Amino acid sequence: MPALPPPADKPQLSAPEKDTPTFSPDNISVVFVLGGPGAGKGTQCDKLVRDYGFTHLSAGDLLREEQDREGSQFGSLIKDYIKEGTIVPMEITVQLLENAMNNDLTNKHGNGRFLIDGEHSHPPPFSPANPDTNLAKTGFPRKMDQALKFEEAVCPSKFTLFFDCPEDVMQERLLNRGKTSGRADDNAESIKKRFKTFVDTSMPVVEYFEKQEKVVRIPATRAPDEVYEEVKEKMGQRGFEMEK
Repeated sequence: MPALPPPADKPQLSAPEKDTPTFSPDNISVVFVLGGPGAGKGTQCDKLVRDYGFTHLSAGDLLREEQDREGSQFGSLIKDYIKEGTIVPMEITVQLLENAMNNDLTNKHGNGRFLIDGEHSHPPPFSPANPDTNLAKTGFPRKMDQALKFEEAVCPSKFTLFFDCPEDVMQERLLNRGKTSGRADDNAESIKKRFKTFVDTSMPVVEYFEKQEKVVRIPATRAPDEVYEEVKEKMGQRGFEMEK
């Protein structure tokens, strides 16, 4: 990983300066995935991986793996941020995403298609004694600065898949999930806070890319298979063909 020296007491980090992004959008396809908690992003991502050959990169998963990786330069730093419930500096997250893309292309012979979001692909049950579960809060691109830094340093995205779902529908889904998930954040009070965070920090990302005509807005109130039918239609309109 390029040097991002972590000085004492966790001051702001600076990403390595680059004149151009690492990857060209002519060769690499990056699709951001956004939607409120309970909008069904994970289910749709699984289907896109299966049918279109995308590699699904989760910022939360990458941070979790990095904090446990032996010899990691940033493992203890990430643990400190997560333990305190604060956001890991975007420079670290962006670099981990770039590293994962490089690894996929070099060692796994990937096809250059990447779905990027911030959720755990399989979130662990929430436990106050396990701060690792706080990684599900990271989100990516959760804020404007994260989205802009990724496009500037790694690769401009093709577009953002935005799963648009009303708050009352998402709340019902999450409360139902909470009956079996064991996650302490699947309760009414926590859910309302998560909705507010999404509206305050992530919706500006959607609106920014929408002005560039780089948002595919998918109504997500229907059953997952019905939602996916529209996803496939919109993917075809954007030039993506199924691999099987």
